[in-house]
Amino acid sequence: MERETACRVYSLLRRKFDDPASPRTFLEFENPYQIVILTILSAQTTDRNVNAVRDELFSRYPGPGDLAKARREEVEEIIRSLGFYRAKAAHIIGAAKILAERFNGRVPCTMEDLLTLPGVGRKTANIVLNHAYGINEGIAVDTHVRRVSVRIGFSSHPDPARIERDLMALFPKKVWGDLNYLLIRHGRATCTARNPRCSECPVQSYCAYFSRGRTS
Repeated sequence: MERETACRVYSLLRRKFDDPASPRTFLEFENPYQIVILTILSAQTTDRNVNAVRDELFSRYPGPGDLAKARREEVEEIIRSLGFYRAKAAHIIGAAKILAERFNGRVPCTMEDLLTLPGVGRKTANIVLNHAYGINEGIAVDTHVRRVSVRIGFSSHPDPARIERDLMALFPKKVWGDLNYLLIRHGRATCTARNPRCSECPVQSYCAYFSRGRTS
């Protein structure tokens, strides 16, 4: 897809989903520490499930130093409903220890430093940088962004890393964070995994999936 066409699609999605009254994030957080922990926990589950455990988790462990000293069994019990809770408990406790010991309790604001935290890959780091610091280092490619990007024709690759590079080449850096939000909204509301609502799609006329007769 040409950049001019991609930007037209972006404008149409923004017209559809850019509600000033709606929060621009899907996880409910108050500071950088909370968003990094919640994003680690969001793997393989829904944002709603993660938000449901946030109050108990952060009332018990309000800062990195508190979570760093937590008993893993107690953390596991709080986040048991999220799935993969043993691995996730180990990750967030390990991340909290690094934040407390290496970064003086502060969440770093660089991709390089964030990637040193257990459970943090490039997708998570992109989310933290954008939500916590307003930094557009890249584009977080989750399951919705991946599906919508391939269907519309922003990318022809299934690999998230390749999709991210294709998106970064198509769109100006200043809109990367906004684009991530819009693609997720579109993927949840219209371009769903099963039975996408193509008749309601604001970018139908530009969509490769629709032009192929929805055959893939």
